[in-house]
Amino acid sequence: MTLSRRGLLGAPAFLQREAFSIGVFEADVTPPIGSPVFTGYARKVVDPLVARGIVLRGSQKPVVVVSVDWCEIRNDSYDLWRGELAKAAGTDRERVLVSCVHQHDAPYTDSHAQLLLEKHGCPDKLCDPEFERRMIARVCGTLAGAKPGRVTHYGTGEARVREVASNRRYVLPGGRVSFGRTSATRDPAISAMPEGLIDPWLKTLSFWDGSTPLAALSCYSTHPMSYYGQADVSWDFVGMARSRIRGQGLSIYCSGASGDTMAGKYNDGNPANRPVLAERISQAMNEAWQATRRHPMRKAAFRCAKLRFEPRRTRGFLPEEMQQAVADQTASRRKRFNAALGKSWLRRLEQARPIDMPCLDLEGACVLLLPAEAFVQYQLWAQEMRKGGFVLTLGYGECAPGYIPTNREVNEGYDDDYCWVDMASAEERMRSAMNEALNG
Repeated sequence: MTLSRRGLLGAPAFLQREAFSIGVFEADVTPPIGSPVFTGYARKVVDPLVARGIVLRGSQKPVVVVSVDWCEIRNDSYDLWRGELAKAAGTDRERVLVSCVHQHDAPYTDSHAQLLLEKHGCPDKLCDPEFERRMIARVCGTLAGAKPGRVTHYGTGEARVREVASNRRYVLPGGRVSFGRTSATRDPAISAMPEGLIDPWLKTLSFWDGSTPLAALSCYSTHPMSYYGQADVSWDFVGMARSRIRGQGLSIYCSGASGDTMAGKYNDGNPANRPVLAERISQAMNEAWQATRRHPMRKAAFRCAKLRFEPRRTRGFLPEEMQQAVADQTASRRKRFNAALGKSWLRRLEQARPIDMPCLDLEGACVLLLPAEAFVQYQLWAQEMRKGGFVLTLGYGECAPGYIPTNREVNEGYDDDYCWVDMASAEERMRSAMNEALNG
């Protein structure tokens, strides 16, 4: 694996006595009725979807952080988002951190996968590239028009979230391990199992002009679904929680490393649970805000590790098998979609296009973006790598790899068809890149 690190145009690791500003921006990115989303075609809009972000400026090139209420953005689509946002901000693509919140009743996009499906006469649409380009242009417009506000301090706060997250993994009577708990778990025996490995802390990084808050970026590790699956477009319980927050400047929410965390222990898919889960998240957001400590904004650094995975070569994931599945007119919609996504991912690997793992480092606090559905253990490891520091770990960056388990799950027999990387080598590569991004 090859990793690289870039500082701020060759500057020292930290810049001394630098003046900073941020612009905040927001745009509506709601798909129209009938537009493809992860769970089908949008049949109604329950909540508008938004992209919210900041652009941080100092004496060097800006850094952009944006959270999008979409399920996933992959491969050529992800590069297009970052490239166009970089142009709008006057910066480099690797300095643009795009994170999906990952609500399932929302768009997921891979423009090359869509081209493959069209080429082979698939009647279903994975995504609408024209709509995506319009949304990118809309977000870029709001970013370019964002008025800069002076930043004198950044703030850090955290609070425990109670009765929201649980892990997919549980141990059955007799000792067999299952990864079958889902976001809406209707079996009371499975719900009764222990929470399992989670990160119980919601973290908030804020930016201030004196005593005036400009923006607050909150992050928590859980799949953000309560009831879902009918293509009723929604920002779900995390968006509902975010909408309740006042007095923090622009409130931005990101899902953390959440590949194996979800609300299944505390949610059975009953619509009545959505506001209950939302209240638990918004309570933690308010508690983290009350616990916030401000620090002078004096220093900043940016690093970007280059991460390269090996392709998955197990049954069903060989190039010829995926090609056959994409072209199979009798195959299910989901099978053809997954094969097209796999082919798009292989093309990326063949073109030697690594995944960026960027890190904004304020010395006392870091923002680290991880790819795809990284398991929560990676988020916990990130915090260990910067002991004594505040690490805000965003998930769902470049979503092309799918699930990224650790060696423990692999050794216990974890296997899922929504994973396109070689699982045996994934942990080593992830941890090396994380250490490089966090520590240089």
